[in-house]
Amino acid sequence: MEVSVLNIKGAETGRKVSLNDAIYAIEPNDHALYLDVKLYLANQRQGTAKTKERSEMSGSTRKLGRQKGGGGARRGDINSPVLVGGARVFGPTPRDYSFKLNKKVRQLARKSALSYKAQENAIMVVEDFTFEAPKTKSFIEILNNLNLNGKKALFVMPGADKVVYLSARNIQRVSMMPASALNAYKVLNADVIVMAEGALEVIEGNLTK
Repeated sequence: MEVSVLNIKGAETGRKVSLNDAIYAIEPNDHALYLDVKLYLANQRQGTAKTKERSEMSGSTRKLGRQKGGGGARRGDINSPVLVGGARVFGPTPRDYSFKLNKKVRQLARKSALSYKAQENAIMVVEDFTFEAPKTKSFIEILNNLNLNGKKALFVMPGADKVVYLSARNIQRVSMMPASALNAYKVLNADVIVMAEGALEVIEGNLTK
């Protein structure tokens, strides 16, 4: 499919770019998308939740009541999970939530996410741009020119551009990332994908190897 290239003023440049059908026009695989989104969210987890188990609590180990005949659940010392203030049974312990996902599955997921956005006509291509210095006002002008106000927009840049990133980081509903870090979660979470022209080549290189 072909998409018109816009400049940062929102006007057409008269040029068009062809989006690779092997990336933007495949039959989306929902299970691969699920796995890649699950991987991303799992990697965001700190995994530091912890509760004390019976052996880790301070308190007398004296048995408080008879084994039988009390009319209720049997219990041992004061740290018993049966009692208020006692230990927790099988509580969380620090762990690593990350898991392995094959490279081809990750690639399929990202192609599927981009294909969904292409079907929705939610992909825009703009000329490569940068700023001389970080300025949020300049980035807001770009959003206005592209009619993106109120929309959740993901800007995909050819590489890490600190000046543009600093200009956009305080704007709600706008996120930015280099093309090499693109993932299914970020693509699906955005209403519109705005790709700098140079990012297309990076994405194609990463997803067609």
